[in-house]
Amino acid sequence: MNKTILEKRKQIDDLDDQIAKIYAERMALVKEIGIEKAKTNAYVLDPSREKDILNRVTAGADGEIKIFTKQVFETLFETSRAYQSKFSHLASNISVKIRETLSRKREAFPDFASVACQGVKGAYSYLAAEKLFKLSDITYFKNFEGVFNAVESGLCKYGVLPIENSSVGSVNEVYDLMKKYRFYVVRSVKLQVRHCLLAKKGVRLEDIKEIISHEQALTQSTAFIKTLKDVKITVCDNTALAAQTVAESGRDDIAAISSKECAELYALAVLKSGVQDSDSNFTRFICISKSLDIFKNPHKISIMVSLPHESGSLNKLLSKFTALGLNLTKLESRPLPDTAFEFLFYFDFDADIEKEEVLNLLAELDNRSEQFTFLGSYSEV
Repeated sequence: MNKTILEKRKQIDDLDDQIAKIYAERMALVKEIGIEKAKTNAYVLDPSREKDILNRVTAGADGEIKIFTKQVFETLFETSRAYQSKFSHLASNISVKIRETLSRKREAFPDFASVACQGVKGAYSYLAAEKLFKLSDITYFKNFEGVFNAVESGLCKYGVLPIENSSVGSVNEVYDLMKKYRFYVVRSVKLQVRHCLLAKKGVRLEDIKEIISHEQALTQSTAFIKTLKDVKITVCDNTALAAQTVAESGRDDIAAISSKECAELYALAVLKSGVQDSDSNFTRFICISKSLDIFKNPHKISIMVSLPHESGSLNKLLSKFTALGLNLTKLESRPLPDTAFEFLFYFDFDADIEKEEVLNLLAELDNRSEQFTFLGSYSEV
């Protein structure tokens, strides 16, 4: 390798060692300040102090690296705040409510419950509910909003809703309804989706002139559908409803893309199984409740937060997760109505809700964001 590069790298190594030593000294002081702040419940973030530091350290920086100096120190501030949060005790409306919930005896997730699902018996939401509960008294609703209404009104204790699919992405209608209703996520489940082509017994594949199903199921089975000729495609509200419609149609030229379970429920034959494009086709469902319940062994947290429409606002929030070592598993944005290009962001991340720094992060977002909603701390099965 070039001798000059090796020499320069050696100089960089020496500087890195000095930086590491100085950083450790700085963080020791950060800890002491954090402990002092905790005594008076002082807020960890001090914007004016950080602004003064940025102005000072960039004032003498060469114009070419001024912006990089700013970015380095902003990262330094994030790690310092993350470290201080271990010793602080921030309070907000939601953090107080969470602490009260955590102070109660933690219960196991219930085996039996009244549950709201969209569709009819045999729908994938029904299968998800069957996986979540050993026994469930299910009430079916025509649309997703009916599920939210049932939980909000107390008609059903829980609601089960699809939130995303590994092949076609997020269920936007559910995300949009999440802005309208107040609820908490208490559990989630991933369900492998295997679509089948169902028709009346005795019907052959070549007899089919029309296929009906939910829009997502049709999208997930595009490759199979393309192999068929002169077949009409009809969208309906639900895959189970599609199977029910075929069973009650009185026709021998119509089929549904639905589940194997629906074939048994509606006495239909499986003309072809596994018609989905991918064998790794999973849908994630959330179980919602009106009350804030945190059951045993939660490992996921979901939140909604609005961010200012300005450069770097999302990056600044993401850096908070990085500084605390939190694994972000889902980021979804939905436009806010009646605003000019402003969005509400949905985050799922892996975290222990009982850790002080996690509770402080939630309190900070609650206090500092124009809109913040804690959606729940739960486990996924």
